[in-house]
Amino acid sequence: MTSPLTQFIAAGLVAVGCANSAFAQANSTKDKFIELFGDSAVAKGRGFEVKRSALDSAVISLKATLSARGEQIPPERGALIERQVLERLILNQALLQKVTDADRAKGKEVSEKSVELLLKRAGSEEALARQLKAVNLTPTELRTRLLDEATAEAVAERELNIQITDADVKKFYDEHPAEFEQPEMVRVQQVFLATREQGGTEFPDAKKTVQRTKAEAALKRAKSGEDFSKLVEEYSEDPALKMNHGEYKFSRLDQVLEELKSAAFTLNTNQFSDLIVTGVGYHIMKLIEKIPAQKIELAKVSDNVKAVLKQQAAQKVLPGYLEKLKKDAGVEILDEKLKQVELPATTDTALPVAGAKPADGKLSN
Repeated sequence: MTSPLTQFIAAGLVAVGCANSAFAQANSTKDKFIELFGDSAVAKGRGFEVKRSALDSAVISLKATLSARGEQIPPERGALIERQVLERLILNQALLQKVTDADRAKGKEVSEKSVELLLKRAGSEEALARQLKAVNLTPTELRTRLLDEATAEAVAERELNIQITDADVKKFYDEHPAEFEQPEMVRVQQVFLATREQGGTEFPDAKKTVQRTKAEAALKRAKSGEDFSKLVEEYSEDPALKMNHGEYKFSRLDQVLEELKSAAFTLNTNQFSDLIVTGVGYHIMKLIEKIPAQKIELAKVSDNVKAVLKQQAAQKVLPGYLEKLKKDAGVEILDEKLKQVELPATTDTALPVAGAKPADGKLSN
């Protein structure tokens, strides 16, 4: 569950680059440019400045992140996105001017958990470093950025002081029974071999043939009785799933490839699928169990409910708080072109393309 203020304050995990008290270093070409022409401030407030190099580095990281997902920023939106990134950097800096020791401690705890999660998903320090390099970040820059964002969020949460009681949670749970109906689900193990590069480019036919041969060999070994968890470790190319022996669960309503849904819900317990071919690769699935539809008990969702109720309350008061924060900090946009860019009238200051979509309000995950 996304925390209540993340969609307003924190960008996606690697979406806008390393900023705040230790702004990201630009690439070598930009460093040479700065040596020649200097590094002017594009915005300032009491106790901080946002340098052009920090903004450029953040925008470069955002574009690289989108490119890795096969997305591009339309040219006509370039100036708006740059201004939105600048707003994010300003808000984080303004919040960090009000930090306490308790905020720092909470920010450190939250950011360390975020790093642990990223490492788990990547599979190793080396794999994470490769992923970050693709979006113009180093592991050190990422850790700094996550720490600053988590600390800034801790400041805002403390100052807003939104309190949600157990009675509030119980009332919501009782009044929204449909939110807590969990549909039938399947828990599966999967071996996956890709037929596309990380950026989306399809493999040449010869390489796809090699991948298919590997997948067929894995399937043959699985059906002959070999330990499927060991086959996942040997063959599968999804590092996030390998951390959990290839296991995950989903319902017919989840955003899972239709070919995988069709196969999984027709299997019997401990049965293997045939080779499943999708637009991204070759899959072999083993059904571990089918989980009947059920209502989830309150104890399992209370934390999620509390987070959503906090988020709803924050949506009402946070925009005004952030505007006052900027006013009190004496924020000035120094770049004339950026000053002329009009921000959309919305209560959501999160970047719409930053890769960190707002919490969807789902309570039964």
